Amino acid sequence: MGISFIFYYFAQKIAGEADFDFMKDNAYHRLKNNYRLQACDLKRYTDPNHLPKSSRLRLPKPDIAFGQSRAIKALNTALDIHANGYHVFAVGENGLGKRTLITRLLAERAKHMPTPNDWVYVHNFEDIRRPIAIDFPAGMAIIFQQKVHKLWQNAKKKLVAKLLGDTHQNHIELIKSAIPLQQNKRFDAINADAKQHNLVLKTTGDGRVHFVAIDDSKPIDNKKLTQLQKQLLEAQIELSELEDSTHDALDELHQSTAKKVLEPMFNAVMASFENHPKAIRHLMAVQDDMVKNITHIINEDDDNFIATSLSQVPSRYVVNILVSHQPSAGAPIVFEDLPTHLNLLGHIEYTTELGTVLTDVSMIRAGALHKANGGYLLLEAQSLLEHPYAWQGLKRALQSKQIKISSLEQMLTLTGSLSLEPDSVVLDVKVILLGEADLYYELLEFEPEFNSVFKVRADFHDDIQRDDYSEYGMVLKMVDMIKSHQLPNFDNTAFAVIIDELSKLSDDKNKLDLHADRLAGLLAESARIATLENNKIVSAKHVQTALDDITERKGYLKDLYWQEILNGQQIICTKGWAVGQINALTIISYADSEFGLPARLTALIQPNFGQGEILDIERDVELGGSLHAKGMLIMSSFLRALFSEFHELNFSASLAFEQSYGQIDGDSATLAEACALLSALANIPIAQNLAITGSMNQLGQAQAVGGVNAKIAGFFDACRDKGLDGNQGVILPRTNIAQLMLRDDIVQAVKDEQFHIYAIDHITDALALLSGMPIDDKNKHGEYKRNTLFGKIVKRLESWVQDDKDDKDNRTAKN
Repeated sequence: MGISFIFYYFAQKIAGEADFDFMKDNAYHRLKNNYRLQACDLKRYTDPNHLPKSSRLRLPKPDIAFGQSRAIKALNTALDIHANGYHVFAVGENGLGKRTLITRLLAERAKHMPTPNDWVYVHNFEDIRRPIAIDFPAGMAIIFQQKVHKLWQNAKKKLVAKLLGDTHQNHIELIKSAIPLQQNKRFDAINADAKQHNLVLKTTGDGRVHFVAIDDSKPIDNKKLTQLQKQLLEAQIELSELEDSTHDALDELHQSTAKKVLEPMFNAVMASFENHPKAIRHLMAVQDDMVKNITHIINEDDDNFIATSLSQVPSRYVVNILVSHQPSAGAPIVFEDLPTHLNLLGHIEYTTELGTVLTDVSMIRAGALHKANGGYLLLEAQSLLEHPYAWQGLKRALQSKQIKISSLEQMLTLTGSLSLEPDSVVLDVKVILLGEADLYYELLEFEPEFNSVFKVRADFHDDIQRDDYSEYGMVLKMVDMIKSHQLPNFDNTAFAVIIDELSKLSDDKNKLDLHADRLAGLLAESARIATLENNKIVSAKHVQTALDDITERKGYLKDLYWQEILNGQQIICTKGWAVGQINALTIISYADSEFGLPARLTALIQPNFGQGEILDIERDVELGGSLHAKGMLIMSSFLRALFSEFHELNFSASLAFEQSYGQIDGDSATLAEACALLSALANIPIAQNLAITGSMNQLGQAQAVGGVNAKIAGFFDACRDKGLDGNQGVILPRTNIAQLMLRDDIVQAVKDEQFHIYAIDHITDALALLSGMPIDDKNKHGEYKRNTLFGKIVKRLESWVQDDKDDKDNRTAKN
């Protein structure tokens, strides 16, 4: 049991306090053997010979539902139902490969689904602010656009040739010649009459006509002048009407000529789209508009009829393809990595000319909903919620089953300028949000309509039960990754090491971690090591080297802590005995890594003060979390139940993690705290060569905790660096055995009996291992025997009660 422990015992004996017996060495050894785990319990190894031996090219593709059958079933349910709200929220940690798996599932469905329609926007000749949306079967939008644009180009050439031809120009001159003939005839008659009254018509430089005297010396008949002026006005009005009628005649000539040119051309195009009424109506509207505006088209005196450099077509005749598909492409699968309001629902671009903001139908742009319409849209939920109004826009579109492109500035009344209001597009899409569980539950709580829009939750698991089937499936998954990333071949020894590592990552020897991102990274780094060593096959040693490199790369913070332990700044005892002092095990989490560290935990008792209160120093200085506080309360409840039936708890206690300066949470130190406190209450030393981790309930039963592999490794490293003596080890709940996937060097140390792992069921088991004495044996009266640890505590409680009674009696006597 150690020299220091024997010295302690005899010191207590001399002081008259050692009225109990410690276990003999052989009894203590047998006790340890009852709880000691064998090396085979500490890690589950994969036999490379049990893995598939086929070459990677001959192995089948991995099952798409491997490890995620629950999620796949939920997805299929949502995809099969076409009622409102059956969209999906895929719940799972980042790096699980949710998107890849879902995309593969959707791809299998999509190729058997009909290809959705194409959509175009065209100019609305009745209301220019409301462009018209037209849909076509897949592949026809580009045909429609090409035919319309080509139609414009050909039509303009023919119109120019026809209207500038000699025949048409002769008709124009014939119509125009009537004006000067009629003008000369009327003005000559008026002028002849005026000359008889000493007046003549004169035309000024600005084109005005008026009467002047022929001979200023002769008088002018004002009455006649008034009459002549009236005749002149009537002639001017008549000539103006003649000009108007001439212009009308010219317009009619131009339009009738244009119509004769355009009608057969448009009829030929319309024949190609006879089953598309909206397309026919648009072509007819284009024809009518070109006929009405033939002079602008020919003269190019209006920007609305000048072809843009990009499309070679005036904007009013542009066919803007919003979305188009290959005819046999199947349903689209779209992942939008920047789900802003504009990127989801589309937007309208603008240009500025001379300070004026301009836009037209050609500047309407599709959003992800347009591109995914008729298929599937995948979005990262976190990214969606980070962009203002994106969620509201998506929700509104899904609820109304329409995509309405609207200016965000107009919605927020940030601008007074007018904008386009394009027709809505009918929406038929399945949306799949990807996110973690916390975000999903926040949406459920704070977004009342969320559950009515995303009715299906698909839960993706972090791990899978480890058995022959899952190991085989994992090999298939790795082979698929190796092939897709064009990595060198891996042999079965490499696969075996990786499978063992996946169990370690899952913190359970009977499970395999399913994080595809981590697995892909390990495969890539292992392949790199093999390539650097000029090996064409990746084997176990390359994987192990990659794992060591990853550990070293992430070990900066751990090294800083470890230096403090090695140089004595962080005080950790791995030998000897001490009262109220124990080695607890902690986990330090930093970014994407975590490691275990031992931590000294101490308990102090103040007799005759208080009623069993336990001061949690971490809690009082606000370094302890709620779970840690819960563990303290459970421990306090256990102690009260244990001893209150015998005596008053006439003491107070304090517990602290020494040299701890950061936040502490979790209940995994509850066993350690209880053991330290009971050691202090009994004034019995406990072994410092042992560390302990574990939670416990109010009945004292040990309960499993997380991070047990890292915690054991932390204490083992401390013992190794300070010197292994064959007595050191870790105590843990028996229910944690399934989680053990220890490092090979720790397993070897246990095999060589240089280090030990003890599994317990109850706190009394831990106390026996730590103290080396009986814990809770009772006599025939149901009282704890004096030679037990609990008996020692009872004796001390009795003495404190008696001391308090004597003190009160003395004070009473003095009064």
